[in-house]
Amino acid sequence: MSNNPEDQKLLTLAKATMFRSNSKSAAALRDNTGRTYVAIPVKSGEFEVDALLAVLVVAKASQITGIEAVVIAGEKPLDSSIAIIREQDSAAKLFVVTEADDLIAIE
Repeated sequence: MSNNPEDQKLLTLAKATMFRSNSKSAAALRDNTGRTYVAIPVKSGEFEVDALLAVLVVAKASQITGIEAVVIAGEKPLDSSIAIIREQDSAAKLFVVTEADDLIAIE
C-alpha cells in the first residue's frame, strides 16, 4: 500500500481517465522528472495493447529516461506488460487500485 501523495495523484488520474473514457481500465505513469502520462487500452482489429503498455508508449514517445511509478485502475494488467515495465526500469513502483481505492504494490 502506498501513502505517497504523488502515488495518490496517479490513482486519481487513472480512475478519472477510466471513467471519462468509459474504459475497463486505465494507467497513469510518473516519470523520473515528475511528468505524468495516462492511457487506456487500445484495440483495433487484431492489434491490442493493455493500458499499462499504452501508457508506456505515450511516455516513451516523450523520450522519458526513467519510470518512478505506475498506477493501474480497473482490469489487472498482463504479466507480460508488467515484465516490459520492469525491463524498462527495474526500480519502477507498480500499483493496482483496489475496490476501496487502496494502492496495492505489484511485486
